Amino acid sequence: MNMLVRLAVLAAVAITISACSEQQSNTEAPLPVALSEESVGHYCNMTILEHTGPKAQIHLAGNPHPIWFSQVRDGIAFTRSPEENYETVVVYVNDMGKAEDWDFPGFETWIDAREAWFVIGSRKTGGMGTPEVIPFGTEQTASGFAEENGGVVVRLAEIPDAYVLGPTGLDPENGDPVTGAIQ
Repeated sequence: MNMLVRLAVLAAVAITISACSEQQSNTEAPLPVALSEESVGHYCNMTILEHTGPKAQIHLAGNPHPIWFSQVRDGIAFTRSPEENYETVVVYVNDMGKAEDWDFPGFETWIDAREAWFVIGSRKTGGMGTPEVIPFGTEQTASGFAEENGGVVVRLAEIPDAYVLGPTGLDPENGDPVTGAIQ
């Protein structure tokens, strides 16, 4: 009988491990969702389509719908904010190198933020009129943009927390956007 109990325990452990492995393989990142009139900004509660520039959509574990951000900067801030305790599955941003128009980046330009190159500290502002984190699919395209519009090229992990979480405003002398994160 002792042998039967051992076999039963081993069988239960094997089934549990199998179920966990199957569950992990089924948690693939969802595909990006196209913007629509129902796409409302998480922080601003405004329709995302009303804002110019690159956007972000974040897919959270256990939520079948993405949460939307009218600026990429706000989306990255969400993922780094200590107040937002959610499990992020994937963050998609607009590849502005593929966008035909700054004002409306298009429906087919979404890329995984972990694969993007970003320009920070440029003269271009985001949809809310504040400094933006501008995503590109290639380092070359990001560098070309930075040469033309100022700023530096970084990867997602290199974006300073102060750039996305810190205060923003306009330089009173010339009206340029400023942030205390990069000098």
